[in-house]
Amino acid sequence: MKDESIPRIVIVGGGAGGLELASGLGHKLGKKRKAEIILIDRNRTHIWKPLLHEVATGSIDASLDGVVYSAHAAKHHFIFQLGTFANLDKLTKTIVLSPLLDDRNQEILPQRTLQYDTLVLAIGSVSNDFNTPGAQQHCFFLDSVSGAERFQHTLLDSFTRLQQADEHTSALNVAIIGAGATGVELSAELYHVTSLLKAYGLDKVNKERLNIHLIEASERILPALPERIAIKAHSELSKIGVTVHLGQRVVAIDERAIHFENQALECDIKVWAAGVKAPDFLRELNVFELNRNNQILVNRYLQAKGDEHIYVIGDSCAFTQEDGTLVPPRAQSAHQMASAVTRNIIREQRGQSLHEFVYKDHGSLVNLARFSAVGNLMGNLNSDVFIEGKIARWMYMSLYRMHQQAVHGTLKMIALWLSEKLMRVVRPKMKLH
Repeated sequence: MKDESIPRIVIVGGGAGGLELASGLGHKLGKKRKAEIILIDRNRTHIWKPLLHEVATGSIDASLDGVVYSAHAAKHHFIFQLGTFANLDKLTKTIVLSPLLDDRNQEILPQRTLQYDTLVLAIGSVSNDFNTPGAQQHCFFLDSVSGAERFQHTLLDSFTRLQQADEHTSALNVAIIGAGATGVELSAELYHVTSLLKAYGLDKVNKERLNIHLIEASERILPALPERIAIKAHSELSKIGVTVHLGQRVVAIDERAIHFENQALECDIKVWAAGVKAPDFLRELNVFELNRNNQILVNRYLQAKGDEHIYVIGDSCAFTQEDGTLVPPRAQSAHQMASAVTRNIIREQRGQSLHEFVYKDHGSLVNLARFSAVGNLMGNLNSDVFIEGKIARWMYMSLYRMHQQAVHGTLKMIALWLSEKLMRVVRPKMKLH
């Protein structure tokens, strides 16, 4: 039952932006009972989305490295509800959550209706397969923890089979469709974990028996990033053994191969990493103005057009900048949007005017596992500084620490960093189950 004496702020989606927002509002408003903060997510734990490719290779264990929503909520003065967003009634200011089912499809909770005073949609994005025939049936998608873990289990099974096969005639062929940041980072990470296998009894599995094919429809990898980053990353991938296919548009996929317009590439494992969009059900709701990628159009305050009681942040938000371009779907965008909405909700509570959202591009970084990292940092005068190697890798890792700081606070972020260092002494360097 809603407490009518205080406003209720409902946040749908516990990704980077949603969890940071819930944590911030919990301390600013929830702790002092100035508002009731409710976070809704279909999962029980949070993993920073840029790390999903490391979950997929077993470099990190989502069950150990994730944030448990219910425990985090108890410490940060908000309420967590496990559920899936199903419908919205803007007139009555209510959302509907689907029935909650267990692994056997048995109902745990019936359909629920939840009232809100302010709603924040932070539902993130899913892979966009552009309706390519066979993609859904034959590809892995790394847009969720469950998808990344399914890939990791298949990868381990493939390594086990490779260990028992004739090492002179057999190899594992992995094709990654899409050479954006996810595809590029996954390519390098796969070679990295392969180098660790010898220590765990898989001594016949090595990089010579692993063939990674990175497929891109554009004429260069990392098409959304500066060309200098793309050139350097391409060079590093070639050094470690990745085969890059440029200018190749995938027209169909079957169990055996990936098909281009004039040829086919046989492969054992196929990963789709070629694009993102907001979930299709947003279009099915028929209550928002959307662009072609299902993103919700917002005003200058990140409010959904036509409804000042609904904010949208993260990958599902279509915010048009002064130059006419959309804010890119990146972790830094979600972080900046979460901070802006936190400030504006507090200003609303105080009866103050809202501040317009201004996105600041701090640059781009691509991590190539232990081999290297490349990127650029944006300066105050819109000039950028190219960085690579250990400095770039340190900057990349600092982005995750900044996310941890926003979610947990500085002291716990430091404690988590120290505990990770200690755990490396006793834990395997990769997940083996």
